[in-house]
Amino acid sequence: MFNLKKRNVKMSDIPISERLIIAADFAPDSSGRKGVHKKIMALADQLEGTGVIFKMNSALRALGMGLIREINERGLKVFADYKLVDIPATMEIDGLFLTEDQPAIVTAMANAGTRGLRALSNVLPLTEVLAVTVLTSLDEEECLEIFGCTPAEGVARFAKIAQDGNVDGLILSPKELGIIADMPDIYLDCNTPGIRPSWTVVEGDDQSRVTTPADAIAAGAKRLVIGRPITQADNPRMAVERTLDEIASVLD
Repeated sequence: MFNLKKRNVKMSDIPISERLIIAADFAPDSSGRKGVHKKIMALADQLEGTGVIFKMNSALRALGMGLIREINERGLKVFADYKLVDIPATMEIDGLFLTEDQPAIVTAMANAGTRGLRALSNVLPLTEVLAVTVLTSLDEEECLEIFGCTPAEGVARFAKIAQDGNVDGLILSPKELGIIADMPDIYLDCNTPGIRPSWTVVEGDDQSRVTTPADAIAAGAKRLVIGRPITQADNPRMAVERTLDEIASVLD
């Protein structure tokens, strides 16, 4: 079925800055929610004007969707990484609540099924809906245990479900980008977490299937999701600029 919501934006028309998504996933400390809010806004202030996309997950649940407006006021688009999964009726309600604040992007789990994804997508015509295939933290053994298949098989299976669900794109490991490239009937954009710039090392890394920004873009990724290499950097803005330069070098 043809995706009626698809915007058909050419890769070349996407600003380089919007190819980078910053994962602002801060854990609460002794300061609780107020401390997380302070960290998020400090990062948003540092990145104001860069044009990158600001991704939030747990913080949105804890602090509320009004946080979307606060980030938008810094000139940054918001990626609401809710990873929604529920029955179709609830997915639709989730989407209706989101229309009030209009994040640029929202995620849902592909295993919510075609009807659930479609219910969400249909009520969010101005928000890009991305379907999460197989979490990048899962290795082959865990994927077999949960889904009964390898990560590669899972990504292919969920890509078909997502396309039938009328979403705009996929979230998948950079290691599986080639799988989508080899599926001519899948026209969804690919967005990849698990990105580690060549100049950084993340201690206690919990990502299993990772690659560099340059390799991911070269393999066909539309956008890259990067968290700790930037949020834990001494100078996050400089880390963003360095990553954008790496992306630009491949596009040139």
